[in-house]
Amino acid sequence: MEKHPLSLTIRNVSKRYANGVQALHNVSLSIPPGMYGLLGPNGAGKSTLMRTLATLQEPDEGHILLGDIDVVHQKEAVRQTLGYLPQEFGVYPKASAEELLDYFAVLKGITNRALRRATTEALLRQTNLWDKRKQKLGGYSGGMRQRFGVAVALLGNPRLLIVDEPTAGLDPTERVRFLNLLSELGENSIVILSTHIVADVAELCTNMAIINQGQILLESEPLEAVAALRGRIWRRLIDKPSLHALEQEQQVVSAKLLGGRTLVHVYSPERPGNSFEPAEPDLEDVYFSAMAGCFGPAIKQQTEMVGQ
Repeated sequence: MEKHPLSLTIRNVSKRYANGVQALHNVSLSIPPGMYGLLGPNGAGKSTLMRTLATLQEPDEGHILLGDIDVVHQKEAVRQTLGYLPQEFGVYPKASAEELLDYFAVLKGITNRALRRATTEALLRQTNLWDKRKQKLGGYSGGMRQRFGVAVALLGNPRLLIVDEPTAGLDPTERVRFLNLLSELGENSIVILSTHIVADVAELCTNMAIINQGQILLESEPLEAVAALRGRIWRRLIDKPSLHALEQEQQVVSAKLLGGRTLVHVYSPERPGNSFEPAEPDLEDVYFSAMAGCFGPAIKQQTEMVGQ
């Protein structure tokens, strides 16, 4: 019996594909129990890392430990305690949720019929699909299919749950329902949420990392990273034609339309000019600042000091 809460340790993991793409480069992360956000743009290496953690591919080098289990060399032991909802989760459109979940439960080794029926009902209720259990999956909405995917992933009470881009394409109501479901799951296990949507991580995750081009740019608690940017983010409304010139002069981290004009956020340790006013940073500023390379050693050190 483990004396300490389960944790996931990733050390110096690299992966290069046959076409020459370096998908992961010397990735190291320490992931505690709870909701953990892996944030990055499409093509950043998130799915490669998720598939590696899910034992679907091996890294070229590096070590991964789930508690005492060596993820690379003890795949079966990992799979016994793993739940995985991939980015592309296919369903059998002519099967009902109840039928297909029962089938997956058999594959998971739940052979006792009464236990299987009880497990299926509990998971469909947990994912708020019990009333739709007889409905064919082909008629499910995107959010319902994602929740069914979570029900499948939860078979066997996994202690590591990986969800890859789960809210992409969901409408706002389904997204909220889905995120609420995930937040409940994070109370008893490690849940890794891989996404390019900053708001998902801001709302759910107590710990996070930002990845781009296969490298970790920042590992922090979201609130600590936001606090480390205070006094360094400035904003200004400009006309769109002025944006290019401003980008030559300042470290622009984001620009968005607001009432026909462009609201610019700039990273600077000091006020970049009288026309700028201080902005209260949020996780989006953290994300874009990290992507722009603003989180240098000094800011990372400040982030660590905030957390102490």
